[in-house]
This record gives sequence, structure tokens and C-alpha cells, in this order.
Amino acid sequence: MPSDQNPGERQKILILGGTKEARELAQTLVENGHAVTTSLAGRTMDPILPAGEVRIGGFGGAEGLAAYLRENAVTRMIDATHPFARRISENAIKAAAETGITLDQIVRPRWQKQPGDRWRAVATLEQAADLLPSGATVFLALGRQYLDAFVPRTDCRFIIRMVDAPEKPLGFFDYALILGKPASDPSHESDLMTAYGITHLVARNSGGPAGYAKIIAARELGLPVIMLERD
Repeated sequence: MPSDQNPGERQKILILGGTKEARELAQTLVENGHAVTTSLAGRTMDPILPAGEVRIGGFGGAEGLAAYLRENAVTRMIDATHPFARRISENAIKAAAETGITLDQIVRPRWQKQPGDRWRAVATLEQAADLLPSGATVFLALGRQYLDAFVPRTDCRFIIRMVDAPEKPLGFFDYALILGKPASDPSHESDLMTAYGITHLVARNSGGPAGYAKIIAARELGLPVIMLERD
């Protein structure tokens, strides 16, 4: 996590957030007297709000972000977004280069394969969908914007967990929807997988403790995991 640069000087800081790390950082910086605004993408209806000011929604690309930085006299930007939020991270790099504003990045370490893990690493969602055997009951722990590649697999049953209910029915032939956030207790995730008869887990290698319980549960149950790796 980036250190508090010039702790005696009040900074105007924009955090690109949406993660636990971003909330913790915002709390620390606010307590140290800085003016902090956290930007959230707005993908969840009732997000956990961090300390300081909050803005919700996109900027309109790198140019829009650069304009925001100038108009609001931001002195420092911190990218603490999800590891798979590639677009906003790319825009942050471009906007920082254009404006000359300091950019810090917080990057979670990847999860590492442990003894007992049955991982198949893939680079794309399409590869993940292709690897599923016919008749599989698949737990998709991916987020709603990562589902489309699996819709054509009408020969599989999908158990899909989402934080918020979708605005319209999903396009899957056979699926069940679970609303809520991942459990932090592996035994809860194990119970869920057993109750639904899960045979395969598809997940992103997000790193961090928040979603790791499902990985532990899959390991303990001996389930194959198709792991979408980062670029």
C-alpha cells in the first residue's frame, strides 16, 4: 500500500476504488487530514461507502478522467481497483501521464496454487467455457459482466452468484441464481457447493482474502477449478 507522501502537507487525493484495500486506504488518508474522494464504478446497488467524499459512475475515458483531475485540482491519484478492472487502470495511466499527477497503484498478489488444488489456468472466458464437460454443474463466481461466454453451453447447469438481482432474466438455458456476497468461511462455501451439486468452479484469480474461501472449499471438496488468470 502506498505510503502517505508528505504527511504534513494536505493533499487532494482521488482513489479509484471499489475494493477493501481502497476503503482501508481512504480511512487512513482521511484520518491524516487529506481531502479524499473515492470513485466507484456503480456496479452494485448498495456499495460499502468509504471515508471521505464519494463519486459514482465513469469518467468518460482517459480524457474525461484527466479533465476531472484538472477541474478538481487533484494532486494525487491512487488506483486501488479490482485486479480485473483493466480499462480504468489503463485510463488512469494515460490521465496521469497527460496531467503530470502522481499515480500510485495497489496490485493484489495473485493466488498461488496449493497442494490439492485442481486448477486449469485459462486466459479468456471463452477458453473457460470450452473446458467445461457436458453435464457439468458449474459455479460461476465471476461477476455479472463476465457471464456471456457461458450462455451457449446449454448442456451444462450454472449456479450464478451475484450481489444484486439482474435487471432482466439471464440468457442461460439451465441456471439458478444466488444473491449475496461471497462467504468468508470456507465451510459455508463448501456447504453451498455441496447443496447445489457443484462439479466445477470457474473463478478469476483476483487475489486477496475476500473471495478465497471458495477456492479453499473447492480444494477440500476436490473440485476442478477453471481459473481465469490476469494478463
